[in-house]
Amino acid sequence: MSTNNRRRNYKLKQTWYSKNKKGNQNQNGKGGKKSSQNYRQQKPQVKNTPVKISFLGGLNEIGKNITLLECENDILIIDCGMAFPDGDMLGVDLVIPDFTYIEQNYERVKGIVLTHGHEDHIGGLPFLLAKVNVPIYGTPLTLGLVENKLREHSLMNKAKLNTVHAGDTVTLGCMKVKFIHVNHSIPDAVAFAIDTPAGTIVHTGDFKIDCTPISGDMIDLSSFARVGDSGVLALLGESTNANRPGYTRTERMISNSLDSLFKDAEHERIIIATFASNVNRVQQIINCAEKYGRKVAFSGRSMVNYMDVAQKLGYLELPKNIIIDIDKLNHYMPEQVVLVTTGSQGEPMSALSRMAYSDHRKVVVGEGDLIIISANPIPGNEKTVGNVVDELLKRGCKVIYESMYDVHVSGHACQEELKIIHKLVKPKYFIPVHGEQKHLRKHAELAEFLGMDKKNIYIGDIGRTVEVCDSYMKEVASVPAGKVFVDGLGVGDVGSIVLRDRKHLAQDGLIIIVASLDVYDGHVISGPDIVSRGFVYVRESEGLLDEVKKTALNILEECAENNISEWGVIKNRIKDDTSKLIFQRTHRSPMILPILQEV
Repeated sequence: MSTNNRRRNYKLKQTWYSKNKKGNQNQNGKGGKKSSQNYRQQKPQVKNTPVKISFLGGLNEIGKNITLLECENDILIIDCGMAFPDGDMLGVDLVIPDFTYIEQNYERVKGIVLTHGHEDHIGGLPFLLAKVNVPIYGTPLTLGLVENKLREHSLMNKAKLNTVHAGDTVTLGCMKVKFIHVNHSIPDAVAFAIDTPAGTIVHTGDFKIDCTPISGDMIDLSSFARVGDSGVLALLGESTNANRPGYTRTERMISNSLDSLFKDAEHERIIIATFASNVNRVQQIINCAEKYGRKVAFSGRSMVNYMDVAQKLGYLELPKNIIIDIDKLNHYMPEQVVLVTTGSQGEPMSALSRMAYSDHRKVVVGEGDLIIISANPIPGNEKTVGNVVDELLKRGCKVIYESMYDVHVSGHACQEELKIIHKLVKPKYFIPVHGEQKHLRKHAELAEFLGMDKKNIYIGDIGRTVEVCDSYMKEVASVPAGKVFVDGLGVGDVGSIVLRDRKHLAQDGLIIIVASLDVYDGHVISGPDIVSRGFVYVRESEGLLDEVKKTALNILEECAENNISEWGVIKNRIKDDTSKLIFQRTHRSPMILPILQEV
């Protein structure tokens, strides 16, 4: 080969090598300006726009669930529930959240999204909508139940109700809410995947994993997985059953238990108490009644309302002529009827409670009645449920309650189901919600066990606000929050001081001291007269009341002699001295109410 040819071949090899080397460098991102730009474009972008999550209820308590998401200048409300009063909330009918913060920021609220139709998630809506009117988004059954509540409060005409279905996505301000189907003890329950400028936040709502639900499909785990694969900033997971190992049993197992009880109650009337909202449970009862040739009647206003809505929307299948009016119960033999009623929690005004205490206008219970309580007591209700069971047993009823038979399964996820959701969602941060402190702590421990860093877990409280973005999670300034008591038509006019006085009156009674004073010199013209209510029986305690009268008279005359005319001072002296006297004699502390008038 000639020298010229060798030189030409060498140059060709050099050119080929140079080109291929450059190409390889570009492909590997290690050379050239263009390669560097591509590399920077592929690098994940950190989202530092924060989202604030505030809790107005649902933490360190059962019920009253309401959560606020605040991003940029928009607010999204998740649920708006109520709670039933504790035993020391004398005279209180309902407990609802404090809506002060929502009222203060009303124009920023883009909407309310509802997970499902239980009272602890929708019961506060009428009281909120009476103050601020914002759009509401929920599934068909959930909104059907909301409509009933709003009609009762004359709010239906101005309500902005928007029906959505699982799989739908709704844009509310800077946030997009995707509705994900879940299983629960009421149909049409959903979870949320909320896309915000800060990242995706998943809120599970109340749920369980039921592979064989009575109605609808099993929980949409594939949607949770897809959301998890795309990246989740924070998971807000319900914690009601976080302290229970294993899996929650399927609703279908109730069918076999009910069938066995119906079969054995060949000559008995069957009365079943369950949650009015548990449409699937009622459906199973109806199926058993049809199988054994029984008619079904409903008792309790909430039961009738729920079943009416469920039937109209197609969530309850009723065989022809199986439903009868409660007034026609006596037209049938006991073995021909089933009565489905409210009162599974022993509520004093519920239908079952009135039956137990012979206060029901249409149903008298006794021997020959099989009463099934198809629910477990909510924490705090154990005593009231026990009292109702005792009264029913005294009347000769046969009572099936709690775990005597498999007549109830929970609608909430146990530990293994919670683990599945955590592993599918793969959140960066975790906030346990819906439960008392022991539930929240247990769920937090579960997240740690699954490998989450403790610093990425936040256990909140009512009024607390946590700010979250890709680079941090921290607690920020709290928002106004608390409990508002509903007593009759009064909302918020009963506070802690009123409840303290009611408790005082209930425990020790009341003594009223009435006296008329001379308008000129302050001396006693008539009295003091003593009125006792709930303290002692007057006829048997005349000596004590005479001492109280004498003590009050001495104080009034002493004040007149010393020209003490300020009534606040006089009343306080009467309260102090008579209280000491009564406690020395009886070791009781009744409320003392001095009433003075000038003549």
